[in-house]
Amino acid sequence: MSKRIPRVNQLLKKELGQIILKEIDFPKDVLVTITRVETLPNLSESRVFISVFPEKISREILEILRREIYFLQQKINKRLKMRPLPRLLFVLEKMTVEAGRIEEILEKLKSKR
Repeated sequence: MSKRIPRVNQLLKKELGQIILKEIDFPKDVLVTITRVETLPNLSESRVFISVFPEKISREILEILRREIYFLQQKINKRLKMRPLPRLLFVLEKMTVEAGRIEEILEKLKSKR
């Protein structure tokens, strides 16, 4: 199996993380994390999974990222010297949200004992 896709995923995660941290204006006191990147084998698309804290404004953050998609795509195109470069697609990370809910439930169960 090719090591290219995992390497592309890691590289995109690292570079996008830096760009988002330094160059995208989010509301105050918001933490946006790229949890993982999944690139299709033909390199046509990369799904960028993000986690947002506080969770209640995650839709708003997703909208900001989608508005800035062309800016982000241009920045990635300049930083990475690879062709083809996948089209970016931002997606909310469901696993971390679900894990957080499970933790809350477990804490409630512990405190009831």
